[in-house]
Order: sequence, then C-alpha cells, then structure tokens
Amino acid sequence: MATNQEDVKLLGPLGSPFVCRVNIALKLKGIECEFVEEDLRNKSELLLKYNPVYKKVPVFVHNENPISESLVILEYIDQTWKQNPILSSDPYQRSLARFWSKFIDDKIVAASFKSAFTIDEKEREKNIEESSEGLQVLENELRDKFFGGEEIGFVDIAAVFIAFWIPLVQDVSGLQLFTAEKFPKLYKWSKEFVDHPVVKKSLPPREPLFALYKGRYQSLFNASK
Repeated sequence: MATNQEDVKLLGPLGSPFVCRVNIALKLKGIECEFVEEDLRNKSELLLKYNPVYKKVPVFVHNENPISESLVILEYIDQTWKQNPILSSDPYQRSLARFWSKFIDDKIVAASFKSAFTIDEKEREKNIEESSEGLQVLENELRDKFFGGEEIGFVDIAAVFIAFWIPLVQDVSGLQLFTAEKFPKLYKWSKEFVDHPVVKKSLPPREPLFALYKGRYQSLFNASK
C-alpha cells in the first residue's frame, strides 16, 4: 500500500477512458491516490511540469517520478504493487496482453470515436468499417469470462473504452456499432466488466459525459448545415 496520499498522484480529466484505465488498476490493487482533475483547454502548471514532452494525460506520479501513457502506467503499477496482478507472470502471456491492448488503441479507440464525430460520410463509413473489423477480431479472441480469464486483467482494463465509451457514443449518435446481435461474446463481456464492483466504482458519472458528447455532436453537425 502507498504510505500516504502524497506518494501517488493521477492527473487527468475524470471523463477520459485512459485516466479510467489507471483508476481501475489502482482500485484493483487497493492503492490510495490523489486525483488531480485537469482541464485540457487550460492545462495546469503541474501537468506541464510532469509531462513537458507530450503535455498529455494521464500522468501518474509516484514519489515525484512521473509516468505517461496509460498502458505504460498500467505496467508500472503492476510491477510496483504485486498484489492482485493484472499481467501474467508468463512472458508469452504478457506479450500477448501488450499486443491486444495496443490493438485496441490502434484499431478500435480512434476509429469508433470518429465513426460518430466525423461529418464526411466516406470518412465515417471507413471508420465504422475499421472499428467493426477490430471488434470482430476481439470477439473471436475472447475465450473466457474476461480476457484475463476468470479475473479482470490487463486487456480488460485496456478495453474499458469498448465497454463504457462506445455505448455512450452510440447513444449520442444513434449508430449501432456495438450490439449483442453483432458481437454476442464481447457484448456479454462488456456487461460483466462494467458491473464488476471495482470497475463500477472507477467509471466516471455517465450523465455529465453524455451531455458533453451530445453537445459536441450537435455543434458539429449544426455547423455543417
């Protein structure tokens, strides 16, 4: 356990899926953390101090040592606090977890978000196709209750965007990108995952996030008329 709240800080906006990943890992490990809410339109001096290169969130700070990039942070947390491991001790299984987590970021996160928030129809269709193909690959890969087996692991945490943010984006845009009919195993996984007590406590409040995205969506498409 961290000795006190000053030892561990997490900087970022509450509504970020990448910040949420770190929150889930910390709660699974039972690590107390000081959360520093960031407004990305007006980045704090603290954020610029701890991540001067990319100036992005999340930034995780342990004993004044800053770490950036959510997947890198997850590995650091797992290696630093050994209880409730989220990565396998087997090198091959660890490499697979890294591969699938990067796949989620490269093939699903950006494309599914752009599917809803892109005006150009051809571009939107391209993103829908890319994200659907990525979701199908994950559907075929899922063999247990969670990607980590019977317990939540590294890939499950990386996939929080699919479980929580894609349904939110769907509700905002009316897209039917991720449904039980198209992806039955992955959809069932998503329900189990967001209902997990630790995950449920780590997710941001849905309604303010929905209102924020809805406002962006309406502004985008109203401006294009």
